[in-house]
Amino acid sequence: MNKVVLIGNLTRDPELQTTNGGVSVCRFALAVTRRFANSDGERDADFINITVWRNLAETCHKYLKKGSKCAVIGRIQTSSYDAPDGSKRYTTDVVADEVEFISTKNGGEEGEGATFTAPAQKASSKKETAELQEIDDDSLPF
Repeated sequence: MNKVVLIGNLTRDPELQTTNGGVSVCRFALAVTRRFANSDGERDADFINITVWRNLAETCHKYLKKGSKCAVIGRIQTSSYDAPDGSKRYTTDVVADEVEFISTKNGGEEGEGATFTAPAQKASSKKETAELQEIDDDSLPF
């Protein structure tokens, strides 16, 4: 299983691009504070690259900005490339399936966020809900 849940603040404004095929992709980085303090009594942060695709990418670009707090649910993806100096470089990103806006560039306060889900996730959720059957409460043992 490859699943990641993060809450943090954007370290820069989201960057929106479009692939040659016309698919939107948005990239930003989250600063996620570690749970425990270091030897100096300070809590360090990890800076994690986030990639969001399609409609969710456009929504993130529209409502998030540097400093915005959000929650991300997704998966880890690793890749590599050859640098101009000939060395091999490795990257680790989180590809987001869901993004919850805890605070946005429209001035939303914490706790007034909205959750946005990638379209593929919405489709599977609807299918699962449609297959549920009603239960007669009188037959429950409690």
